[in-house]
Amino acid sequence: MSLPPTLDIYIGYDVAERVAYHVLSQSLIDHASRPVRITPIALSTLSGLHGRPRVSQQSTDFSFSRFLTPFLSGYEGWSLFMDCDMLVRADIAELFALADDRFAVMVAQHDYAPRDSVKFLGAQQLPYPKKNWSSVVLFNNARCRALTPDYVDTASGLDLHQFRWLCGDEEIGALPLEWNWLVGEYPANPAAKIAHFTRGGPYFADYADCDHADEWRTALARTTSVAGSGA
Repeated sequence: MSLPPTLDIYIGYDVAERVAYHVLSQSLIDHASRPVRITPIALSTLSGLHGRPRVSQQSTDFSFSRFLTPFLSGYEGWSLFMDCDMLVRADIAELFALADDRFAVMVAQHDYAPRDSVKFLGAQQLPYPKKNWSSVVLFNNARCRALTPDYVDTASGLDLHQFRWLCGDEEIGALPLEWNWLVGEYPANPAAKIAHFTRGGPYFADYADCDHADEWRTALARTTSVAGSGA
């Protein structure tokens, strides 16, 4: 498809990982060849749209609110959703260029079993088919009208994350795994375009030495630098 003038990107925002959102945003800007419009999906901004109570199985604030992306986009065009615990290492316009109108969504179709039963901050790691498919999603918004605020508030977690709101898996297009490379689950990959710290990011002491941690800290330094600071 021809790229729109501005690339719409929605990032899940979690109060326990504020720094992750800002560093991811910086890494998007650092590599982008097109203007990007970055919107945090923060629960504090969704009053009246998303009233679903948090449950113990949720590891982030945006476990379910991510599926509001098509609604927030007015069900128009293509939008990208990303978890906040990521680092972009390539031009995100390259990802948007993969958008294919034959599909309602496009995702990296992981097929793995998580190594851990517990992830960062003691959150339970729940294995299920299509695990992590919904952590990077290119939404063809007009074909995702089933994702109304009411549906997102009431559908089961598996119905949402396994894309059961589509007519079938034939509506799910495949993105290269490099666009959602699972750090610590997959071997180190210098060609990863998005490093996904799914087990825990470098901002947690237990994961300070994971793959791409030094790159993340370099991006953090750029995020917090000002003119004349030498960063």
